[in-house]
Amino acid sequence: MKYTKVYITSFGYELPPHIITTAQIEERLTPFFDAMGLEKSQLEALTGIRERRYWDVDHTLAEHAAVAGQRAIDEAGIDPDDIGALVYCGVCQDGFEPATSCAVAHQLNIGPRAHVYDVKSACLGMITGMVQVANEIELGNIRAGLVVSCETARQIVDATIAEINHHKSIDFYKEALATMTGGSGAAAVLLTDGTLGDAEIRHHALKGGVVRNAIQHHGLCYWGFEQQGMPTDAKVIMRTRAGDVLENGLKLATQTFQALKQEFRLSEDKPDKVIGHQVGSIHHQRFYAALGLDRAKDFSTFPFLGNVGSVSLPITAAIADERGFLQPEDFVAFMGVGSGLNCYVLGVAW
Repeated sequence: MKYTKVYITSFGYELPPHIITTAQIEERLTPFFDAMGLEKSQLEALTGIRERRYWDVDHTLAEHAAVAGQRAIDEAGIDPDDIGALVYCGVCQDGFEPATSCAVAHQLNIGPRAHVYDVKSACLGMITGMVQVANEIELGNIRAGLVVSCETARQIVDATIAEINHHKSIDFYKEALATMTGGSGAAAVLLTDGTLGDAEIRHHALKGGVVRNAIQHHGLCYWGFEQQGMPTDAKVIMRTRAGDVLENGLKLATQTFQALKQEFRLSEDKPDKVIGHQVGSIHHQRFYAALGLDRAKDFSTFPFLGNVGSVSLPITAAIADERGFLQPEDFVAFMGVGSGLNCYVLGVAW
């Protein structure tokens, strides 16, 4: 896919108010560690995550996605009525029906002519939403679209801690370990055709990207009902074969990255910067080694945000931009692998 008139015009995000350290989580896992004769502090050593954030116990995802969306709108200085599509892209949703995007759009006063819908693609939800909106802008159907998401980890982490302490099994702990990396947050990306917004806004050209999948591995990570399908009485669980996800994800990411370099005829020194989906330290180390990339090109947020699902990549890009890591004329690669397995790599001329 290639674009000639699609731009990232602004970002918005909101961080939850409650900071939860890895040490606090390990303290809650004391019954498991004691039963297994294990020392605490291994979780931070394995993941590189010092802390993550949680929302209040009572909240809706739509309210925080709307805060992030409003910040993107205010940053760009555009009228909500100019937004031709609002897409909510979270792994987490406020319910099966209606689409969470409807509540977000209502709070943001999005006009009656806009497309309003949800997109779901595990941790690649927001990237998938960006592609959907970019296609509409490139076709001339809309001039601007807002992609939003909000993720929450409190419920699934709390439930999994209880399961780990109950099972007291190393094998079970391995399948549940990835859940302990989860964090919370909200993000928004405003895409336009470059003609909207305040005059001083610097638009970042979305040049295009490539997509690849390895859907034969769709069973490696599961978050849903204990009894798969739509059972009438079942608890929610999360199970991840983390090693298999990593190994197969690295193969897929390498193929996708090479396809991007060929598609855009990138020189060996490109991309200048990389914004990747944030998982943890081992994933990051293996990821950059497999792709042959200098980790100096990377900006990481996982040590203090954890894995925020679909929000991880765009919130990392927003913070990297705020802190001056992304510079004008940089060719920036947005890269992510999501459960399924799916992979996107997008190229942005900053």
